[in-house]
Amino acid sequence: MGAPAHAADTIIGLITKTNTNPFFVKMKEGAEKKAKELGVTLQAYAGKADGDNDGEVAAIEELIAAGAKGFMLVPSDSSAIVPTVEKARKAGLLVIVLDTPLDPINAADATFATDNFKAGELIGQWAKATLGDKAKTAKIATLDLAPNEPSVDYLRHNGFLTGFGIPVKNQKHYAQSDSAQIVGSDVTAGAEEGGRKAMENILQKAPDIDVVYAINEPAAAGGYSALKAAGKDKGVLVVAIDGGCPGVKSVKEGIIGATSQQYPLLMAAKGVEAIVDFVKTGKKPVSTPGLDFFDTGATLITDHPVPGVKSIDSTEGAKLCWG
Repeated sequence: MGAPAHAADTIIGLITKTNTNPFFVKMKEGAEKKAKELGVTLQAYAGKADGDNDGEVAAIEELIAAGAKGFMLVPSDSSAIVPTVEKARKAGLLVIVLDTPLDPINAADATFATDNFKAGELIGQWAKATLGDKAKTAKIATLDLAPNEPSVDYLRHNGFLTGFGIPVKNQKHYAQSDSAQIVGSDVTAGAEEGGRKAMENILQKAPDIDVVYAINEPAAAGGYSALKAAGKDKGVLVVAIDGGCPGVKSVKEGIIGATSQQYPLLMAAKGVEAIVDFVKTGKKPVSTPGLDFFDTGATLITDHPVPGVKSIDSTEGAKLCWG
């Protein structure tokens, strides 16, 4: 794809939840590389922390004022950001959502993301098959993302429960009351320190844990450190989602049993290409009618494969983190 006319004057944006999570760091690298390749100017923004909707609103306002042609957004609040996204679209900007779909998903022009429900389902299926008959009585702790439950949060959580064989009462919400097997849940802000604190809180009420579901690998690492400090790490299955290089290393080391690998570089590159193509041709990306969702894939990474659940090992996963 060639660079658009007056490319140097073409501004596009990237807004991520934070600039510290390795996933978003890699996403930014992918966007910068593709923007440079196509000769456009990338302006990158990030929230102060996961959940900083006000920060993302301010970033969108800045991009509108700067005359940007479009932007990529990883929403911290899938619903609260929608009115600002609508304002940007009415101003003529193309809005591409990455990683975390809006609610409703068609509030954006297109979404490039992992099928987060499927990613959760994969680790749930793996955990269930690994435990065998013990899965029916296994005590589960969930290390979730944020109190406002953005779409990525409930999709991964409910995908995991579905894969594990636990019925979900509300697909757009998660609650400890979904099952008596869930003995503790807490939010982590998707960070290692948050995961550690959440697991410490859970262990005070439920000292015996068999399975830990974590929203991402930093949260999983923090949860594991709390389990280990309490002498509770032996025999606990820890599963997560992201497939970053540190997370794959944790799989190899036996800290995380399995993770679903995502591809943030691909998400970002596809997003930049879509905006540049829109600038050149006026055409918006088209996929599933009414949704325009583009699945960038998820691969189960584990060194302990189980029948019926397709996976690759940590050696192969390390070659792919993060594509």
